[in-house]
Amino acid sequence: MTGAREQHDAVVVGAGPNGLAAAVTLARAGLGVLVLEGQPTLGGGARSLELGLAPGLLHDVCSAVHPLGFASPFLSAFDLPARGVELRVPEVSYAQPLEGRPAGLAYPDLEKTAAGLGADGAAWRRLMNPLVAGADAVVALGLGDHRSVPREVFSPKGLLGAAAFGAAMLEQGTRAWNLRFTGDVAPALLTGIAMHAVTTMPSLATAGTALLLGTLAHSHGWPLPVGGSQAITDALVADIRAHGGELRTGAQVTSWRELPRARAYLFDTTPRALVEIWGERMRPGVRAAFERFRYGNAAAKVDFVLSGPVPWADGRVGAAGTVHVGGTRAEMAAAEATVASGRHAEHPAMLVSDPTVTDPGREVGGRRPLWTYAHVPAGSTLDITETVIAQIERFAPGFRDVVVASQCIPAAQMSKHNANYIGGDIAAGAITMFRMVARPRVAWNEYDGGVPGVYLCSESTPPGPGVHGMSGWFAARRALGERFGIRQAPELGPDAAG
Repeated sequence: MTGAREQHDAVVVGAGPNGLAAAVTLARAGLGVLVLEGQPTLGGGARSLELGLAPGLLHDVCSAVHPLGFASPFLSAFDLPARGVELRVPEVSYAQPLEGRPAGLAYPDLEKTAAGLGADGAAWRRLMNPLVAGADAVVALGLGDHRSVPREVFSPKGLLGAAAFGAAMLEQGTRAWNLRFTGDVAPALLTGIAMHAVTTMPSLATAGTALLLGTLAHSHGWPLPVGGSQAITDALVADIRAHGGELRTGAQVTSWRELPRARAYLFDTTPRALVEIWGERMRPGVRAAFERFRYGNAAAKVDFVLSGPVPWADGRVGAAGTVHVGGTRAEMAAAEATVASGRHAEHPAMLVSDPTVTDPGREVGGRRPLWTYAHVPAGSTLDITETVIAQIERFAPGFRDVVVASQCIPAAQMSKHNANYIGGDIAAGAITMFRMVARPRVAWNEYDGGVPGVYLCSESTPPGPGVHGMSGWFAARRALGERFGIRQAPELGPDAAG
């Protein structure tokens, strides 16, 4: 793959958002950086490609909506808008359609959301208001390294927000989760975002996911990048190249012997992949911990080409950037329990997004893409296209009539376009409260790869899944200090370009 005499300061393996964030950080510190990506295209979980379903139509391969696009400290400092990436916030952050009744709608405006929840509006306001007021602290806790208390907590609003976050997690993550609300709409609206954790609920992990994403929906918004997720990747890649970094695609790494010489190696991979590459040189305890690392339930993806918008029974759902399709809280909890037991749910928990809601330019020749994920057992080989169509039809009668083409990627095949999605686990590791802290193992330095100079920087490390770049940023900063004696993190903004 690479010449034996080749040498770099740092090598990054894997060009997903975290690998690219690590490369940006290292290159801006003045290091010579090489990025190796096994896929033919860069971006990992943030790519947009033509799938051959309709000429010129781009589909988001993994992520489509970016709740952390404004909130991530790394992406905020990197300043995507200043680099020409337009992040548009939809009129409705997310929606929860329900059969035979109006949908639940979460607006960027908390008061407008509460006003639409009827008798449960006041309860929603009491739950979310302290979190939104202390959003900086909530985000810092959710996106921190889970080893230190963020400075954002040490302010009056921050302390109240952090305390409210902890209390709400205990409520919504336990059997007490139904005590707050009297109707079906508000709990369904909250459970829809909890199912992003792809695990059984209620649990502290699903509650934390729901409360963090819910806070972002009412504070920063859930934006979609114009042109697709690839726009984020392209901005990161351009910055790496502007600072002298090199990127190579189609560069599969299966052993440390294939790597060029470097003082630091950062891996945007799973712990399993790191063992395959470095296992013979790893400290035994680290290798054993990585081999025990557990992967979670899965998602299968179905991409659609539509001749028009989804005909939601409640037309207001059409203004949402994200639609959680699963019905009531009880129905979604039952579906996730079924999947956890290794069976397919008749009515699976699903995420749906039509990017043309905020980006009309995504429509080509009267055809528009529709992005969907459905939760399935890990390793499922089932083509779930018909199941997904039937589930959407429950809340959008006539959906089948606007479907022009479709393509399913079963869970077992998800790793073919992203090696980190083992068995279809799009979170690169089971989401539990323990594993959000001990991720990927119990250690003070969670990015330590078990070999001097080797670091893990993927979603399998804190703060966990999502397009945020924080894992790459944290790991790169450790590498800078430990391997190069650089203690001051480099500036990330476009004005800091060399």
